[in-house]
Amino acid sequence: MKKVIFCLAFLMPIFISAQVPLQSSSTCELMWMNVGNIGFSAGLVRYSTLAFSLTGEPYVAYKDHINHGRVTVMKYDGANWLNVGNTGFSADIADYTNLAFSPSGQPYVAYQDYGNFHKATVMKFDGTNWVNVGMAGFSASRVFQVELAFGQSGQPYIVCEDFGNSGKATVMKFDGTTWVNVGSPGFSALGATELDIAIGPNNEPYVSFADWSKSAKTTVMMFNGTNWVHVGNTGFSLGEVGYTSLAFNPTGSLYVAYMDYANSFKATVMRFNGDEWSEVGTAGFSADKAFYTSLAFGPSGFPYIAFGDGSQSNKSSLMKFDGINWEYIGAPGFSAGQAQYTSLAFSPSGQPYVAYCDNGNSFKTTVMKFDFPAGIKTPQDSRLLVYPNPATDKIKIEIPEKTTQSHLTVVNIRGQELISRNITQGTAVIEIGNLPSGVYFIRLWNEKAVELGKLIKE
Repeated sequence: MKKVIFCLAFLMPIFISAQVPLQSSSTCELMWMNVGNIGFSAGLVRYSTLAFSLTGEPYVAYKDHINHGRVTVMKYDGANWLNVGNTGFSADIADYTNLAFSPSGQPYVAYQDYGNFHKATVMKFDGTNWVNVGMAGFSASRVFQVELAFGQSGQPYIVCEDFGNSGKATVMKFDGTTWVNVGSPGFSALGATELDIAIGPNNEPYVSFADWSKSAKTTVMMFNGTNWVHVGNTGFSLGEVGYTSLAFNPTGSLYVAYMDYANSFKATVMRFNGDEWSEVGTAGFSADKAFYTSLAFGPSGFPYIAFGDGSQSNKSSLMKFDGINWEYIGAPGFSAGQAQYTSLAFSPSGQPYVAYCDNGNSFKTTVMKFDFPAGIKTPQDSRLLVYPNPATDKIKIEIPEKTTQSHLTVVNIRGQELISRNITQGTAVIEIGNLPSGVYFIRLWNEKAVELGKLIKE
């Protein structure tokens, strides 16, 4: 019953507490909303990754095919997606692009650099230009996958599949002058694929990978300051894995998510309890195959996983573990078409955002968010004043809280954003003449409040 009440909160004149669980229902599809335009990149993309700046702006990095396969980074300013520096700023083709922010707030990208013999390169944005961090192509030899993370002191780390060491895992960090190996290069027993890296609560790097010394099952290792050591058993997954994604929860527990070949290619998440790895909920919990799994933790500390959902024609889905079961957040398969290279991140205010290569929009980049109801008021409770209502051409909106800036969107009953505005005054006039007749919802938020209004367009 909670599920039905929650999903209808936007449509019925009642107030619903933010404590109502987020569960799946067809009506909950209203909650998934596009962030800016769908398919906002100039052309086809690959290797899209998503991260948030310290000021709360979502950024995406990707291999930009309209710019000859070089790297492009864009950010959303609340109204539009804008280029961060020049488009296609890498010197040559870039594969395995990976985006992360330093603790001081600078965006960095790591990638396999075709112009430097397929070695690893890392660049950062200095506020004006993208510049190399150390030497371009700094790895000793060709690499395959490259993943990026930051230590607590601000040092960038990368893990890569190191072809100079028989495809084993190598981790390097930038010491302020040059890139140096962390422990021995090629520290895994044999080849390591499907890599990811996370920095532990004591500033130690952890790496997950498909371990070819263990029939491509999952292994996790960490650097103890002297050597790379195993975290629990090697090859602890039931079978071969793909798309491993590694993350720590807010209390410092380590989790890994992956496509689980032994469970019909479905999603499995495991947690390390200090001695051994155990499943989080049921192994293979997704309804069907799970592609491009991406793991992150919400503000409550529960794990979430985004993926291309085989039960939904490989469209994007998001699931959350509630302590007992895995459940969909909003409608499963919320993207317009198949989703590749899904990347999950939480905004500073706690909203999950998912970026992906959008096969439903010419393989361009799309970002969507799930609009949490915390603090949102229904029209009867809201202090948002909208008039005239019903209206035909224009509406005037009065902002209930004094603030330097508010953001306003008008969405239809399908949850599609049709109007988006930044508002810096106490009132705003919005043109609605181009909207079809019908019912719309107005959302307005700032640092003090979130309000919801209902509009009838005649």
